[in-house]
Parts: sequence; C-alpha cells; structure tokens
Amino acid sequence: MELIVLWDIDHTLIENAGVSKEIYAAAFTGLSGKEPMGPARTEGRTDRLIMRDMFHRNGVAEPDWAAVEEALTAAGAARLSELSRRGTALPGVREILKEASARSAWVSSVLTGNIAANARVKVSAFGLDSLLDLRVGAYGADALQRPDLVAVARERAQRLRGAQGGVPVVIVGDTPRDVEAAIATGSEIIAVASGVHSAEELAAAGAQRVLPDLMDTARVLGILETFAAS
Repeated sequence: MELIVLWDIDHTLIENAGVSKEIYAAAFTGLSGKEPMGPARTEGRTDRLIMRDMFHRNGVAEPDWAAVEEALTAAGAARLSELSRRGTALPGVREILKEASARSAWVSSVLTGNIAANARVKVSAFGLDSLLDLRVGAYGADALQRPDLVAVARERAQRLRGAQGGVPVVIVGDTPRDVEAAIATGSEIIAVASGVHSAEELAAAGAQRVLPDLMDTARVLGILETFAAS
C-alpha cells in the first residue's frame, strides 16, 4: 500500500551542533556587511521567514529572495565539512530510512524549512541522501509557511513518482510547527521529542503519536505501516 513519508531534517534526522545557525549568521553578514545582534530564530520556520526575521530584528532592509537564497547556499556549502565533523545523524535514523526506502510503494523524502541546497548538504554530510528521494521533497524556498509545503511535496510525488492523489501523507518532525502542518493539511504525524520540544509540548500541539526518538525501528515502521493501510 502506498504512503508518502516526509521527514523533517534538523533535530529529527540530524543534530547540526549549531552549524545551522552559523549558516544563517554568515548569510546575513554576507548580505548586510555586519554581524547579527542575535542568533536566528528557527523552531520549524522556513528559511524565508527565518531570514526575514533576522533582517527585521537587526534593522536591515530585506534583500530580494534570490540574493538571500544565494547567500544561504554559499554559507551552507562552505560548512559541509564542519557539519560532518561536529554534527551527527540521530540514533536510529539510518535504520528507519533504509526500511522506508526499501518499500517500493512508498515515497520517502523530506519536508523542511531549509532551502533545497542546504537540505542536501545536511543529509549528505552523514550519508543519508541516498536513502531519501530528495527530488520530491518540499523546501524552505517553496513557501513561506510550513503547511503549504505539504501540497508542494504531494504534487512532486504525483508528478515524479506517480503517487495517487489520495495517498496518505505522514510528517515526521520534532516541533509543534510540524504537528500544526500535519493537522492543517489532513496529514498524519509522528512527533519526535529529539529536539528542544518535550513530548508534552508536542502532544499539546495535537500530536497523537509522540516518540522519544527514532531508535525503535520496528515501532516506527509499524506506525508507518498502519498509516499506509488506512
């Protein structure tokens, strides 16, 4: 049975060890010529909103998006080796991605606030890129708000992988915004308390299935198979 599984990246699949916020700071500095007054506010926002917020908080006119995306791309590419050195794939991630990718009827990709170039940097830093169909993912340049990314991923899955219109979609993520995106779009959600948000916060946001992490491959796979059969 078919299923579209969309994994968040930061704090769901990987721990970026602060490199992600360094990317935003470097992009900001490259465009504005000065250091930001504080770190980027992320927590599941798209790159469009993260960078817009940084410019506004620092009193800098927001450049056009093409320039911002170019700066983010350059900053991300420059930190690939640093991310590989300092960060890590989270426990259990490689195993569950292998299981999901082995199911020919499933589409396993990403739904992330990162732009596509930096999403690829982050998963390739730990050899996860070959376990995901990144062509059909939805990324931070595709929409301002996270819920709107679900339709982007679904359309790409239909166009590039031949997925049917009514195929269930599952979001796996670590923030209340992941939960909200699932609820707003009628998608399923597996919330993972592997980031800064507790299991209680994720449940309060509306997640009915909350896991401490992705270490229990059989449990995660069982939940996904239940969604596929629904």
